[in-house]
Amino acid sequence: MNGIGSTLKTVWRIAAPYFRSDDKWAGIALLTAVIVIELATVGITVLLNSWNNRFYNALQERNWDSFVSEIIYFTVIVTIFIIIAVYQLYLNQWLQIRWRKWMTERYLGEWLSNANHYRMQLQGDAADNPDQRLTDDVKLFVDRTLNIGIGLLNSIVTLASFVVILWTLSSAAPLHLFGRDIDIPGYMVWGALIYAALGTWLTHLIGWPLVGLDFRQQKYEADFRFNLVRVRENSEQIALLDGDAAERQRLLTRFGAVVENWLGIMSRTKKVTAFTASYSQASVIFPYILVAPAYFAGKMQLGGMMQTASAFGSVQGALSFFISTYRSLAEWQAVIARLNGFEAGIDAAKALAVSPNSIQPVAAQRADAIALDHLLLTLPNGKPLVQASGFRLKSGERTLVTGPSGSGKSTLFRAIAGIWPFGKGAISIPNGASLMMLPQRPYFPVGPLASAITYPSTDNTYSPAQLADVLKLVGLPDLATRLDEEGHWNRMLSLGEQQRLGIARALLHMPQYLFLDEATASLDEPSEEKLYRLIVENLPQTTIISIGHRKTLEAFHQREVSLVRSGEQFTLGEGERVATV
Repeated sequence: MNGIGSTLKTVWRIAAPYFRSDDKWAGIALLTAVIVIELATVGITVLLNSWNNRFYNALQERNWDSFVSEIIYFTVIVTIFIIIAVYQLYLNQWLQIRWRKWMTERYLGEWLSNANHYRMQLQGDAADNPDQRLTDDVKLFVDRTLNIGIGLLNSIVTLASFVVILWTLSSAAPLHLFGRDIDIPGYMVWGALIYAALGTWLTHLIGWPLVGLDFRQQKYEADFRFNLVRVRENSEQIALLDGDAAERQRLLTRFGAVVENWLGIMSRTKKVTAFTASYSQASVIFPYILVAPAYFAGKMQLGGMMQTASAFGSVQGALSFFISTYRSLAEWQAVIARLNGFEAGIDAAKALAVSPNSIQPVAAQRADAIALDHLLLTLPNGKPLVQASGFRLKSGERTLVTGPSGSGKSTLFRAIAGIWPFGKGAISIPNGASLMMLPQRPYFPVGPLASAITYPSTDNTYSPAQLADVLKLVGLPDLATRLDEEGHWNRMLSLGEQQRLGIARALLHMPQYLFLDEATASLDEPSEEKLYRLIVENLPQTTIISIGHRKTLEAFHQREVSLVRSGEQFTLGEGERVATV
């Protein structure tokens, strides 16, 4: 019971925010309409149950007029049923897409807020494959929650409606065995209850492993899909390394996990299906067995027998809701666990960002420098990496950061950008200052070239003429005619061209602080020199901080700082002042 209570509490926590959101009135109206229609369908089922009695009595009595009137009555009722069933499906789907849209926007907003997505990766949390959480899991959660919830409501109302009918029919046709009546009040109700309870217990006994199997299946499917995407994204490097065979084997290994787990689902589903199919077929004949003695003893007419069988089937079906939806319930529970893990991962990333034991960027009142005070950067496992105290990146000054590979230079940039939380100390950044980080491999969203260059600014921030001019400045004049062309620019352009576009982005945005993390390392030295000269000439007010290993960079910086090993960590120390252009 604790497990069921915990699951329902999780469902409420995930689902309830939508019905308190800005879209709540539309959502509540649609949900109310779906529920009202569901109640109406139960009402029609009750009417059809009574119709069974009259119709079959008319057949038994060979009453033509009654037969015709019942056929007309049935046609009207069924027509109404079809109409409301169609609109129930339509309104249900409308509610699903509105609810899914709201949940997707909410999750995207939280995942892509304040670098939460990056911190979630750093923590190595259980929320793997967020793309699946935001697509398949959200869709399945909305679909299963509505369908299972409406189905449960239908079962409850049906049970309440037909128990009364079945109890009354039990009194009208008492249990008749061995030539005499046995007085058991509501014996058909108790028969349906015992039959359903036994079936539910046996179904759960057979099918409970499906919950874990479904959870793992979704994980393995997502892992396989993610690695297929990685092969597509890195196809050139794989081809250059002749890695086709290795990738095929690696992908087949991951797909092997999909197949193996699926075989487990097949085996368990076969057992569940064998039982539930047997149970369903037996439930068709079971009510006739119960009431047949009374019928053949002349205690009831054919119509009463058919009405009893119909009512019994409705009660038994309502009580067997768990059995009929067991497969969906297992899948639903796996989806709930995955979304719960995703929310927990987002919450943990948020908490890490504001933890007193993490690095806290501070908005400084002075506008003349970025200050690192008593700063100690660590790896996620707590191992010390970089120490810096009393260090200043003065406004307008160009600084070259050097040090051996793995000494934490890029991590220092991440900490200044506010996305590396591991460590302690403070980083003071001038209030309102604009920072831009250019890594060795810049990111360009898939879309028009103009949008890729101006990212993260919105479209139309810069005119086509501005974009054409800056492309010519960085040595990519041929791209000036392709601004409206859509493409995957990280795949279509060489790394050197991508780095030139990164510099073009910086020239457009004109940040107050520009951090270049080997952002020109793929270019030859003359090209690198030309681009640095462009930056110095076109961004005279920008503070430039570079990571690089080439001696040619020294001429473009006013000072050099180095990360040198000091015990288990690296310390940021002042190097010799270098010449400037």
